[in-house]
Formats: sequence, C-alpha cells, structure tokens
Amino acid sequence: MPSTPVTAANSSSNGTAQEILLELVDEDGNTIGTAEKLSAHQAPGRLHRAFSVFLFDETGRLLLQRRALGKYHSPGVWSNTCCGHPYPGESPFAAAARRTHEELGISPSLLAEAGTVRYNHPDPDSGLVEQEYNHLFVGLAQSAPQPDPGEVGETSFVTPDELAERHARAPFSAWFMTVLDAARPAIRELTGPAAGW
Repeated sequence: MPSTPVTAANSSSNGTAQEILLELVDEDGNTIGTAEKLSAHQAPGRLHRAFSVFLFDETGRLLLQRRALGKYHSPGVWSNTCCGHPYPGESPFAAAARRTHEELGISPSLLAEAGTVRYNHPDPDSGLVEQEYNHLFVGLAQSAPQPDPGEVGETSFVTPDELAERHARAPFSAWFMTVLDAARPAIRELTGPAAGW
C-alpha cells in the first residue's frame, strides 16, 4: 500500500513498537482529541472513530475473518472482513483500504461508504469496551485472501444461510451483528436481491 503523510507519521522507522493513537469523537462524529488504543477500550470506554469493511465475492458471499488468537481484543472469534481504527487525521476510507490490505493481502474493488453506526459493546471475556463511532464500507474481493497470520487466523466466504448457521454455533465479535445490520441496505445494493442479504 502506498504511504501517505498520515501513515508515515504513524509507522515506526526503527523497528520499535510505537504507541497507537485513536481519534476520540463526540456523539456527532466530530474529532475532539486522541487516546492510546488500549486505554480507549478500557471500561467504561471512550467514544472513538472506527471502521468496518464487508467484502463480497462475485456470487454475493461475504468474506469473514476469524481473528488471530494472539490479538489482545476478541481473539479467535469470527467477525466481518476487516475492522479497525483510522490513525488521527487519516480518513476512514483510506484506513479501511489500508487495513484490508495489511490484514488480508487484498485491495478491495468498488469500496463504497455504507453509513455510520454508534454503539457501546462490552466484551465480557476481555473486559474491554467497544465504544465506537463506526464508519461502514462495502465492496468486492476480487482476489484470494492472503491473510497475515498475526492478524487473521482463518477466512471463509459465506452465504446468508451459512452465516446464520455459523453464528449459531461459533463465537463472533461483540460488534458483528450491529455493524452487519447497519450495513445491510448498502450490502443489498451491492450484491443484488438474489444474494439474499
């Protein structure tokens, strides 16, 4: 992925870990400051900007990822194609494209905004809180995922029926159904009525 002034400023040039900052926002999504990533997720949580991506194949199946077991937040659970947080000053669209490439090795096609959703989801397993103003994106995955094993444990393309079956038997991220339901109008527009979303 190409570097921008924002991504360059947020990457470490000497190989040392750098503090990751998130944009804090008000209830209308206006930036009001920054906070370190983990502290923003500690109870009761601080409202911050996030994004969620939903990519589909040519038959209208949704690409899911199972989060890597080494992740400190919601490890090993299934979730949407990609989700994360823009760097301070980075547009949600640019962040969504960047992280999809970093996590899955693919660049989305026809990536389009699908609205926003605000939620407060505590994660009972970790004790962390997802207090987010989430920008939603839908698009197409036109190449096979090549996941970064440090980020993604497994991927799977699913139909709506297969998703319902998997959701009934496997753990999913606390935010998954909220972001999926909020993105459904744009998903239906992208995939068409035959896909069943």
